[in-house]
Amino acid sequence: MFYQGVLTKMKSEFASPIQYYLVFENDFINMNQLLNKTITMEFVKYQCLNCGEDKPIYRQGFDKQCFFEVPQAADWVMRPELSKAHLGIEDRDLEFEKNAQLQPHIVYLANSSNVKVGVTRKSQVPTRWIDQGAHEAIEIIEVPNRYLAGITEVALKEQVSDKTNWRKMLKHDIEDEDLQEWRQRLKDFIPHEVIDYFIEYNTETNLQFPVSQYPEKPKSLNIVKAQTYTGKLVGVKGQYLIFEDETVFNVRANEGIVVKISF
Repeated sequence: MFYQGVLTKMKSEFASPIQYYLVFENDFINMNQLLNKTITMEFVKYQCLNCGEDKPIYRQGFDKQCFFEVPQAADWVMRPELSKAHLGIEDRDLEFEKNAQLQPHIVYLANSSNVKVGVTRKSQVPTRWIDQGAHEAIEIIEVPNRYLAGITEVALKEQVSDKTNWRKMLKHDIEDEDLQEWRQRLKDFIPHEVIDYFIEYNTETNLQFPVSQYPEKPKSLNIVKAQTYTGKLVGVKGQYLIFEDETVFNVRANEGIVVKISF
């Protein structure tokens, strides 16, 4: 049996363990059902997530021209503090930016390889934490727009990391932390215009991933360079597929690539 389609980040369902789905145009695969099965993945072509053309992917699933034109790839996406829709100022597409930026956002702490601070739309909780491979997470503030979340993250990342070590996360080389204690410790560093949105009391969320074997020395698969790969799937964590030979494949980093998957 085989499936073919353009890669986009896996959809997930909050359960114990997390359920993962690879969604193509007309089909989907429940990746949990492929655990401990041998699968083959083949590179077919590129397909830009915006224009659909067979052009090399530059970043985030877009070819180079589209990346610098589409609103989904503007600087404020990666740097929320640059958001300007609350001022009525357009970056690339004001209507898109209003829809994305002028909605409730969460600043959170997540523990994947280490405790890190991050920003996400409220509607993306707990999906964002799943995508990062965090085994525990907690909200710090809930604000009405992306800008306020962004300036909070900027302030807090001087005290705590805003990056995940993907190798450490995949090796499951982690320690449990008291995230409520971390949150209280960081309270003093929240900007004064945001402090009223501080979440004083809530519990952390714990996540369990479908992994039967963690890699000791994960090595990343470049499917374009390799063209084809066959391996036994032993886990899914974050947006990574983990194979028995310690090969790992970052689905999200390969958005915009058409693959054929057979098993």
